[in-house]
Parts: sequence; C-alpha cells; structure tokens
Amino acid sequence: MDLHVQQQELKDVYQFKVIGEVDAFTAPKLKEQLNTITHLKGVQAEIDVSEVAYMDSTGLGVFVGFYKTLQEQGGHVKVTGLNRRLYRLFEITGLDAIIDVEEAEGDEQ
Repeated sequence: MDLHVQQQELKDVYQFKVIGEVDAFTAPKLKEQLNTITHLKGVQAEIDVSEVAYMDSTGLGVFVGFYKTLQEQGGHVKVTGLNRRLYRLFEITGLDAIIDVEEAEGDEQ
C-alpha cells in the first residue's frame, strides 16, 4: 500500500496527516516529510495517524527519531488518532511513556 502525508500549519502547530501503511518501504517518505520542520527551534508538531492501518518497527523508528530531534530543538510532538492496535504498539515498546500519544475517540477499552 502507498503512503500519503498531508502537512499544514495551523496556529503555530505543524500538523501532519498520515494515510496508508508505515513500513520499511514507506517509512522513508514519512521521514522525509517530517524532516521538513526539524530545523525549526521550539516547533510544535501534531501527527494524526487515524488513517494508518498498519505500522511496523521501521515506522516506530521514524517517530522516535522525529521526537528526539524536536526535543533537542525544544519542540514537542503529539501523535493523535491511534487506533487500539497502534496504541498497543506504542504501549508494548514503552513509547507511550515518552511520546505524547492519544487514542482515537471511541477506541479506548
């Protein structure tokens, strides 16, 4: 499956909407899109993954790298719209304790 990333700036927050699957083949495209703002100091980023059906460890690596880079620059990352499966992936790896993550509404158990 293909991956699409939409980006916009709204009220000083860079918003990314990720659509598709994030795996070893599509992760470089996501990384490239996210890296368009990593040079900015104190940037606020929100990544909506409500339309991501699948993510593997390569995708998690992109999120971790992006988070670390923004943290070093005094920025903040929030990942929203995680379905239960993706949220569980962040939980199992302990990333939910490090990265600001939010489940999709109605997906809580």
